[in-house]
Amino acid sequence: MSQDITILGGGVAGLAMASEFLAKGAGVTVIDPAGRPGEHACSWWAGGMLAAECEGALAEEPVVRQGRKAAQWWADQGVEITHNGTLIVASGRDQSELMTFARRVPAAQWLDAAQIADLEPHLAEQFTRALFVEREGHMNPRPALTSLYDRLAASGVQFVTKGASRGQVIDCRGLAARSDLDGLRGVKGEMVIVRTPDVQLARPVRLLHPRFPLYIVPRGDGVFMLGATQIESGERTRATVRSVMELLNAAYALHPAFGEAELLEIGVDARPAFSDNQPRIRRIGDRIYANGLFRHGYLLAPALARMTALMVIEGTEPEDWYEDYR
Repeated sequence: MSQDITILGGGVAGLAMASEFLAKGAGVTVIDPAGRPGEHACSWWAGGMLAAECEGALAEEPVVRQGRKAAQWWADQGVEITHNGTLIVASGRDQSELMTFARRVPAAQWLDAAQIADLEPHLAEQFTRALFVEREGHMNPRPALTSLYDRLAASGVQFVTKGASRGQVIDCRGLAARSDLDGLRGVKGEMVIVRTPDVQLARPVRLLHPRFPLYIVPRGDGVFMLGATQIESGERTRATVRSVMELLNAAYALHPAFGEAELLEIGVDARPAFSDNQPRIRRIGDRIYANGLFRHGYLLAPALARMTALMVIEGTEPEDWYEDYR
C-alpha cells in the first residue's frame, strides 16, 4: 500500500517534492490556494541559472555540491537545458572583483579578448578579459514550472486549492511558513525583462560589481532577463525606481544597445532564506518543513526534494541541512 503524502505549496520546491515522492510510489496531493504556477510564486521570477560553481563565490560548499546535480534532474523532467556555461565580466574599475571571483571559484578559467570574442562577439568591444565557467547551464523557469505541473498532474498527483491533509505533511510554503519557522526571513529580489534585437548572447553573463552583481540571462528572440537585487525585506509587491535603474544601468554598462531595449516586464518577490542562506529540512512534531531556498530555488529544490523523500520513504537521514525538533 502506497504512503500518502500531502505537500503544502506548489512552487518550485513543492513541485520538485511531488516529483520525488511520486517516483517512490507515494500517493501525492499538493495543496496550494493559488492553483497553477504563476506570478504569485517566488519561483516565477527566477533567473533559471543552474550555476553551482558560480554560486560558490559566495555560497557554502553544500550549495555547490548539491547544486551540481540540478541540471540532470531538470533534464530528466523533460525540461530543456542549455549547456553553454557562464561568462563573468567586470568593468575596468572593478577588475579586482574578477580576481576575487577567480580565487573563490576554482572552475573559472581566464579568457583574453580574442577568446571573449569567440564566445560572445557582441561583448568583444566592451571587455578585454573575463572568466568562463564551462560546466554550467540555464533554463527558462516559467515553462519549466508549468510543464512539470502538467506532467505531475497527468501522472496522478492531485492538485487542489484547499482540503484536509492526508498522511505525512511536507510544508513547502516558503515565506508563508515564516510564523512556524524560527529564523526564516525574506530577501527581496527585483528583476526586469527586456527585448532588443541588437544584442545576442548565447549564455548567462554575470557583471561583477562591489555593491550589487547583475546577471543577464538570454531567453531567446532578443529577450533577456536582468536580475536581481538582494534586499533584506519580506516586501513582495513593490519594485523601487532605484533598483530598476541600477539593473538597467548595469545592463547598459554591459552593452550600450540595452539603452534602447524595449521594457517588457518588471517583477518583484521575496525569497525565503535562513541566516546562512542555505535551505533546511526541519522536522517539527509530525510535520516536515522544506524551506529556505534563498535565490537557489531551481538549483537546490531537486536535492532538497530527493533528501526529504528518502528520509520519509526509506528512513535515510539527509546528508545536508537536516534539523530535528521533535
